[in-house]
Amino acid sequence: MEKRMLPYLSIIHLFLLQFPVSRILSLPFTPLDNYLIDCGGSNASTVVDSRNFVGDSTDTGSGFLSTTGTISLRDQSPSPDSSPLYQTARVFTRVSSYELGIKTNGTHLVRLHFFPFSSQNYDLSSANFHVSVNGYSLLRDFSVKTAVLKEYILNLDREKLEILFSPVGKSGFGFVNAIEVFSAPDDLIVDEGARVVDSTVIEKYTGLSSQILETVHRINVGGKKITPFNDTLWRTWIPDADFLVLDAAAKPASRHNPPNYQKGEASREIAPDNVYMTAQQMNMNNTILGAKFNITWAFPVNSSGARHLVRMHFCDIVSEKRNLLYFNVYIDDYSAYTDLDLSSLTDHMLAVPFYMDFVVHSDNSTFMHVSVGPSDLSSTLRKNAILNGVEIMKMITGVSSTSQNGSQKKKVWVLVGSILGGFSVICAAILTVLLTLKCRKKSKPKSKPKPSESVAWTPMATYRGSSHSRVSEGTPNASPGPNINLGLKIPFADIQSATNNFDKNLVIGSGGFGRVYRGVLRDNTNIAVKRGVPGSRQGLPEFQTEIMVLTKIRHRHLVSLVGYCEEQSEMILVYEYMEKGALKNHLYDSGLPPLSWKQRLEICIGSARGLHYLHTGSAQGIIHRDVKSTNILLDDNYVAKVADFGLSRSGPRLDETHVSTGVKGSFGYLDPEYFKRQQLTDKSDVYSFGVVLVEVICARPAIDPLLSSEQVNLAEWAMQWQKKGLLEQIIDPQLTGKIKPKSLKIFGETAEKCLAEYGVDRPTMGDVLWSLEYALQLQETEMEREPHEDSTTHASELPSPGVFPRIPSSNVRIQGDSSDENLGIRSSLVFSQLITNEGR
Repeated sequence: MEKRMLPYLSIIHLFLLQFPVSRILSLPFTPLDNYLIDCGGSNASTVVDSRNFVGDSTDTGSGFLSTTGTISLRDQSPSPDSSPLYQTARVFTRVSSYELGIKTNGTHLVRLHFFPFSSQNYDLSSANFHVSVNGYSLLRDFSVKTAVLKEYILNLDREKLEILFSPVGKSGFGFVNAIEVFSAPDDLIVDEGARVVDSTVIEKYTGLSSQILETVHRINVGGKKITPFNDTLWRTWIPDADFLVLDAAAKPASRHNPPNYQKGEASREIAPDNVYMTAQQMNMNNTILGAKFNITWAFPVNSSGARHLVRMHFCDIVSEKRNLLYFNVYIDDYSAYTDLDLSSLTDHMLAVPFYMDFVVHSDNSTFMHVSVGPSDLSSTLRKNAILNGVEIMKMITGVSSTSQNGSQKKKVWVLVGSILGGFSVICAAILTVLLTLKCRKKSKPKSKPKPSESVAWTPMATYRGSSHSRVSEGTPNASPGPNINLGLKIPFADIQSATNNFDKNLVIGSGGFGRVYRGVLRDNTNIAVKRGVPGSRQGLPEFQTEIMVLTKIRHRHLVSLVGYCEEQSEMILVYEYMEKGALKNHLYDSGLPPLSWKQRLEICIGSARGLHYLHTGSAQGIIHRDVKSTNILLDDNYVAKVADFGLSRSGPRLDETHVSTGVKGSFGYLDPEYFKRQQLTDKSDVYSFGVVLVEVICARPAIDPLLSSEQVNLAEWAMQWQKKGLLEQIIDPQLTGKIKPKSLKIFGETAEKCLAEYGVDRPTMGDVLWSLEYALQLQETEMEREPHEDSTTHASELPSPGVFPRIPSSNVRIQGDSSDENLGIRSSLVFSQLITNEGR
C-alpha cells in the first residue's frame, strides 16, 4: 500500500513545488459591495466571466431603478458571438437613475457597458445623453457607434450611489446595456506616492484617492491578452504590439513561474500574475540600433489638456543577479525616473512585482509617449531596460449640472430670487465702471504697441515667399484655438470645388492622416490639400498647431500654407502645390529623368537656406527633427522647399545647450548622439542633412536592408569611402565624369563634417550653406586654390567651411524676434506627409 502511494506523493510534491502553498491558499478577492446588473434583462442570473448578472426587469433588479420613463429593449437579431449582456438594454426617455446601497466606504470600480444595437423603435447609435455619478459628470453629450466599456475608479463616502442618465434634447434618449459596481482593495489607489512629471521638476502628488479616474489604456507589455476571467478584478489587458514605435527596439521576455509577491509591494489586485510574468526588454541583438537606445510606446489619448495617472508595472524577470539592471523612464518629453534599480526597491530580490505612479499633464496632445532606456550606471555588457505593464487613467474633475435632480429643483426658486435681487446692483456697478473708463479714455493718449506684440518670425529680406502664399492676408500673430488666423480660413465648398469633390484620381499621397489631393482654387492657384479622416477630431490640437507654426514662418525655401478648413468636423490644410514632388523621387526608384550635378547642388543649397532660417530666425529657433529627402519638395523650377514641420520643436534657450526630449524622427536619418542621449540641438538637423547630401550624390536610400550588412546604412558606408578619398567610386553613375574634382571634394568633406559622431564637431547650417555655395562655384568657375587644398591626404588641414573664399552670395543674415515662447510646437502624428506615400 505504501509503495503504491509513493507515486501519488511524488506528484503532490511536484505540484507543491510548482505552485507554492501561499498561492494555493490565497483566495480570490471578494468585494463587499458587488452589483452586477444586466440592464433591460429579465433573467435572474446571466453568467458572464463566471459572474452572475441580475436583470433589472426582475423583482430584485427593478429595485435599483429610481424613476419611471424607462424602456426595456431586446436585440431581435443578435450576433451569435455577442455577449449576453449586449443583447438587452435599458432605454431612458427622460432623466432616470439607478440607486445602489453602499455597505463600505472607499475605492470602488464603476463600469458602464454600451452596445448600440437597433430595434424596431430605437436605433441606439443615435442616442445622445449625459451620465453622472453622485453629482460628478462622467460623460457629456455621449453617443456611441460601436461597443464601448467605460470604467471609472472613484472613492465613495456615502451610503448610496446614484448613476444618473440625462437625455439631451426633447426627443433625445439614453441607454445602457450593463452596469458593474463593486468595492476595490484599499491599496488599489493610495493618496501618496505618485510623482508629478512636468517640464521643470518632479514632485510628489497627494490626494490621488479622492480623484475620479477614467481608464484609457490597460496594457500587458510583452504578453498576450488577459481576459476578465484571469484577473481578480475582472479587468481586460491588451497586448502592446500596436503601440510600439519601433518594433526592432524591443524583445519579449517571459517567466514560467509566478512572480514573488512581497508584503507591501504590488498584489494580484494591482495586476494579475500574467502581467508580471511577461515584459519587453531591449533588443540588444539589433546591431543597427547600436548599444544605447530606448523602447518607446505611443498611446493615443484624447486629453483636452487633462491630467493623467500613468501606472507602470515592473518585475525583473530578465536579470540573473541582483543590482545588475539600471534604467531610465521617460514620459512624453520628460524624464520621469532616472537610474531605476528594481532590486533595491524590492528588498534586493528578483522577480518581485512593483509599480510606480506618475501624474502627467497631457498638454492637449493626442498621443502619450512612454519610454524606457538604459542608465549610465549600467555596465557596457549589461545595458537593458524593461517594462511589464502600463495603465493610463484620465483624471476627471467637475460637477454635473444634472446631478441630484430633485434637490436642484428645490433650489431653483431660491436662485432665481437671488439673481433678480442682485441684478439691479450689478447693472448699477457696470454703468459706473463704464462711465469711469470713458472719462479716462478721453484724457489718456493712445499707447503704442508693445514690442512683445510684434511678429515672432520675420521673413528674410530677399525672399517674399511663393506667389501662391496667402500668409500675408491673415493676422501675423495668429494662434490656434479661439484666436486662430481667420484670414487663412477657406470654405469647405471651395475646397470641394478645387478637388472635384475629392476625386480619387487627384490623390497624390496618403498616410495615417488621410489623403492628399491636388487641386486648383478659383483664382487658378494650384494647391495640395491635406485632408484628415473626415469626422475624426483626434488630431485637432496638432491641426491647430500646424496652422500656428506655418503662419509664423515664411521663407522662399519653406513650403507655404495657403489656408485651412475646419467646417463640418473636417480638418484640412491647404499648401502651395509643389509641381516636381519630393527630392527622393528624382534620385532613385521613380523613373524620372536624373538631375544634373548643378541642379542637385542648387537643391541642397536651397534646403540649407530654409533650415538655416529655421535655426536662426529667433532667439531659440526651430529644430525640424525630420530632415530627409521626402521632406524636401521641388516646385516647377526645381526650387527646393523644406516641408513637414510635424515633429519640429523650439530649440534650447540662450542659457541652455540642448533640449531634453524623447527621440523622434526617421530611421536612417537620426542623429546618433540625439538617439543615445535624448539631447536635441540644431546639430541633429545638420546630421540628418548630411545623410541627405550622401543620398543626393549616391542616389540610393538612407537604409536599404536588401544590401549586404556593410552597405545597409548609406551614411556609414559612404563615409568609409570618403575617408579613403574614394567617394567618386560610389557616386550615382549618372554623374560619373560630370563633377569637377574640386567641387566633389568640398561636397564630400561637407557631408563628412555633417555626419560627425558628436554634434560639437559638426558645422552649423550656415557653415554648410557656405560650403555648398562654394562647391557650386568650383563646379562653375574652377577657382584657383592653394596646392595643399587639392590633396586628399591633408583633409584635416582644410580651413573651416565658414572661411572658404567664395563669390558674394544672395544669402542674407536673418533678423528675428526672440519671442517664440508661444510657438508651442508639438509632434503631429496626423499630418505627417505632404505629397508622398512614405510615412515616418
